[in-house]
Amino acid sequence: MLSSVSNQPDLYISVDIEADGPIPGPYSMLSFGLAVAGRYDGDRVVAADPNAATYYAELRPISDDFDPAALAVSGLDRQALSHGGRDPADAMNEAADWVRRQAGNHRPVAVGFPLIYDWMFLYWYFERFARDGCPFGFSSGLDMKTIYQLKSGAVLGQSGKDDLPRLVRGTAAHRHHALGDAVEQAGIFVRLFNWKGR
Repeated sequence: MLSSVSNQPDLYISVDIEADGPIPGPYSMLSFGLAVAGRYDGDRVVAADPNAATYYAELRPISDDFDPAALAVSGLDRQALSHGGRDPADAMNEAADWVRRQAGNHRPVAVGFPLIYDWMFLYWYFERFARDGCPFGFSSGLDMKTIYQLKSGAVLGQSGKDDLPRLVRGTAAHRHHALGDAVEQAGIFVRLFNWKGR
């Protein structure tokens, strides 16, 4: 449960997931990655080394249904995960504890590009499997796509990662590996947060 202190500093954690379908429950989150991006006290963001504090898990599927096109995006072997993937309850409890340890006296804030799909799965899995629920609460998240749209003045259709200015985008490739992409997006988040916009 998040503290009710409204002036807590923020700890930004970049999140990314890979799933085998469009929604959690009927379909499964197969992997997720978390990377600490930085801290914000209301005056300035202090960037973290996004490789220094990370969490990654590959999960056993929770249903038999899957969308082959969605599965192909991640390249994960669903059959192998059925036998060797982490138990979702074990992984989500471990991840929730990791988030709370990283946050300390900060408010943990999930960030993603875009956040909406990843958040849907992460929140559902935390609430379904973690004993204390989601460590981010129900609304502690920032969508980088929205931040870019507001700062750039672009329409939503021109607010994707490929539309970012080169100085914000960074050099790492987006590979559809949950931890690698969480690390990549952690760097994007800090640069985007500090970018003055159009």
